[in-house]
Formats: sequence, structure tokens, C-alpha cells
Amino acid sequence: LGGFRVQGRTADKATQLLREARALEAAGAFAIVIECVPARVAQLVTEAVGIPTIGIGAGPHTDGQVLVYHDLLGMMQHHHHAKVAPKFCKQYASVGEHIEAALLEYTQEVKAEVFPGSDYSPYTMPQEQFELFREQAAALLNEEHERGYAGSPGDKGDPVSYTHLRAHETPEHLVCRLLLEKKKNITPHTRYHVVNKYLE
Repeated sequence: LGGFRVQGRTADKATQLLREARALEAAGAFAIVIECVPARVAQLVTEAVGIPTIGIGAGPHTDGQVLVYHDLLGMMQHHHHAKVAPKFCKQYASVGEHIEAALLEYTQEVKAEVFPGSDYSPYTMPQEQFELFREQAAALLNEEHERGYAGSPGDKGDPVSYTHLRAHETPEHLVCRLLLEKKKNITPHTRYHVVNKYLE
């Protein structure tokens, strides 16, 4: 949801993002990326769906965070490239340690909820537009509830306390499972198979 340019800065546009998020959930999406929208809009959308949301330029209230590491590091080179570099390539610098340190710091700040703070949640929404958006969102959710909408806002719950891989589980399955298990609107057994279904 969103895109490279800021979106969702008016009540109508924010409500459209909410509609799209709910529609994606109803269609079977296992997660949603929210990009370049005001933090408060991303927060309400996150609270209104039962699947994980991943934010990029969308404030600190999404279930997870992502950055393109090329942008994060300010360069295209990565020390892992050395493992597959041809023998005729001359190495002029060792940047692996700096890259690893930057990625580690980013990971620690996300876990500690330091990043993204207000300095890196730059997109705003006029208060009157946000109040109107909340009214429209409440009306939309009530309308869907009356129609028997299958989805439901997720309960974040407590942080998942384990990170080991289950048998035949890929790292991608693990990430999605851990995010899904922070939302308590379906059972752990069902969550695991939902992830499997959309990653096969």
C-alpha cells in the first residue's frame, strides 16, 4: 500500500488505503507492506487488519520494519559479494565490517523501538483530516462487521519468544510465522498453514 511518493494525507485517501488493506486481507494476503504514508494512518490500518503490516517510511506503529539495505548503507557493495567474486577481481577495500555494524545497529534500533522515531516519520496529516479519517474508518469497519466480514482487527499480543526454525521451515516461513503469531485472531496451527499456502 502506498508507494514511492507520500500517500494517504487526506481522509479520503487514507480511507482508500484502509479499504485496500482490508480487501487484501479478505483476498488471502498473508502480510501487507505500507510505504510512504503518515504514521497515524499506518497505525490505524495496522490495528484494523489481522495480518502483519511491514512499514517503510510509514512510522513506528507497523508490525515490522524494512529498508532497502542499499539505501540504508549508502552503497551498492556488500561483503557477501566477496564469496562469489571472480578471482580476477581486485579488492581495494574491506567494507564488510562496516556493513555488518550498520545492519546490526539498524536491527537493534528497530527492536528497541528507537527507529523509526519522529525524525524518520516525516509524513504528516492535518488533524481535521485525521479525525475525519477515524470517523470514516469506524464507519467502514462497522459496515463490514454488519455484513459478516471474515477478517478482524488483530491483537498484537506479547512478543514471540522463540526464533528457531521448525522442521522443513525456511527463514521466510519463520519471519511470517513469527509476525502472524503476534496477531491472535487465528490459532497458531492455522497461522502456520496460512503462511505455507502463500509461500509455496
